[in-house]
Amino acid sequence: MLKYLKSHPFAVEAFFESSLVLTFAVPKEELQQLIPECLELDTFQDQWAFIAVAMVQTKDLRPKGFPKWMGNDFFLIGYRIFVRYTNSVGKKRRGLYILKSETDTKKMEIIGNLFTHYNYTTTDIRQTEKENNKEIESLQSKFKVIFSKTENHISLPGNSPFADWKEARRFAGPLPFTFTYDQEKKEVLIIEGVRQNWIPQPLEIISYQFGFLNTLPLTNPVLANAFIIKNIPYYWKKGKTESWK
Repeated sequence: MLKYLKSHPFAVEAFFESSLVLTFAVPKEELQQLIPECLELDTFQDQWAFIAVAMVQTKDLRPKGFPKWMGNDFFLIGYRIFVRYTNSVGKKRRGLYILKSETDTKKMEIIGNLFTHYNYTTTDIRQTEKENNKEIESLQSKFKVIFSKTENHISLPGNSPFADWKEARRFAGPLPFTFTYDQEKKEVLIIEGVRQNWIPQPLEIISYQFGFLNTLPLTNPVLANAFIIKNIPYYWKKGKTESWK
């Protein structure tokens, strides 16, 4: 029964008040060991693979079609790898493989781990607004991001492998699909997200640190891009499972 519940057995909807995504470029060999056998890395120039940190202020999360008052509001931090999957009819799908998820409410940790395989833990979140900057910080998780609220004339991060923001947009997320793999049964769980009005705006990151990234076997993740998206209706379809060979 528990396994059935964790397979995303019904559609879910929410409203994203904001979604801030920082994407890091890593030599593909370093990320290969972190994804299951059914997936391949989504690479750039056959050299770079990507891991993203998404920080999302979520409102009214609930089963799709339920009234808003039954929803939950929470902050989410997700650590995801950009991947590709070839499905049972040979069609390639771009998507995400989730390594870890954090939230600022215990209730969301319990609900998230009951209905998904996304490895939720609860952490502290502090958001501080200043005149020109905004800061998001967690002492427990040892992460801190400071970004500029100015939206004009923003340059790509200095060591980004991308030539311009248009090229970088391809790895801004979120991608339509999220994949989970049951290695014992050789089964892939596919969850499709549907969004509206997804218009990412480039963001200037002043400084950052992520404790979780430091625990991974990565030598020097390079900040490749940063985008923010605001006021997005979003829902996830019921999960689909298929055998992988």
